[in-house]
Amino acid sequence: MQTAKDRPVVLVFGATGAQGGSVARHLLARGRYAVRAITRDPQSEKAQALSAQGVEVVGGDLDDPASLREAMAGCYGVYGVTNFWEHFDREYQHGINLVDAVADSGIGHFVFSTLPNVEQLTGGELRVPHFDLKARMEAYARELNLPATYVHIAYYFDNFLHFLVPQKQPDGTFAFGFPQGDTPLAGIAAEDVGGAVATIFEDRERFLGQTIYLVGDDLPAAEYAAAMTRITQRPVSYTHIPREVYAADGSAVTEDLANMFEFYRTRVLNRTADLAQTRELFPGVQSFESWLAAKRDEFEKVLA
Repeated sequence: MQTAKDRPVVLVFGATGAQGGSVARHLLARGRYAVRAITRDPQSEKAQALSAQGVEVVGGDLDDPASLREAMAGCYGVYGVTNFWEHFDREYQHGINLVDAVADSGIGHFVFSTLPNVEQLTGGELRVPHFDLKARMEAYARELNLPATYVHIAYYFDNFLHFLVPQKQPDGTFAFGFPQGDTPLAGIAAEDVGGAVATIFEDRERFLGQTIYLVGDDLPAAEYAAAMTRITQRPVSYTHIPREVYAADGSAVTEDLANMFEFYRTRVLNRTADLAQTRELFPGVQSFESWLAAKRDEFEKVLA
């Protein structure tokens, strides 16, 4: 039996968060790789919990390129993810620092969480900064011909628990809305991302150079609402809110999100093939309804 010292090491960024944490957990569970996590605060509660599970936790910061190279020393693989919503435009430089460190460290397989370039795909009609910056990072990594696979992750189911929680209406029902219309919205449970990513690491030659779209379900927004109703026994409905109305407060954040949904509504009409591929990569990927059933108590609390 291999010991941790015998196994190739994969360095995981964002391991104290939802996406990177999922990757770290699934890699650990598979047992093929030793897992190293990089975090700004190795003494944090979340970092210490990873350490207790068998993850090697090291300090490092995407603003400090030298710390990235130090963390990558001796690693076979890197899982990279950056955070727009914490750093906004600074995220792009973080991505460049990450890609440069991978290039300089001789990493055998870089799996990088990026997104499509909406501004480019819509001929400048729509700008979605939290997509477009990640797309520019991917373009830079491709220019360097890194041994990489790129993953584009669908809308998190988890957003319904944290950011777009259905709101109670005067008649006692619940409702949510955004500019999605009747076009299916692809989604995935954050905790399932790592199941697919672990397979990508295990089958390097098959996935090198590819962009993989990770999807757990592909439903019209009204069907997400119907599933909420079935699971909670509380009436939940969806309302399409036109992009201009959704972004009417003029804030950069709501404009970004309004344009994201408008892009999904008008340019991404179904993700059937991506859903099938994700299920092949990770047969345990949850549908929205199965995920919500498992999260029912948590969902009930946020509704309350």
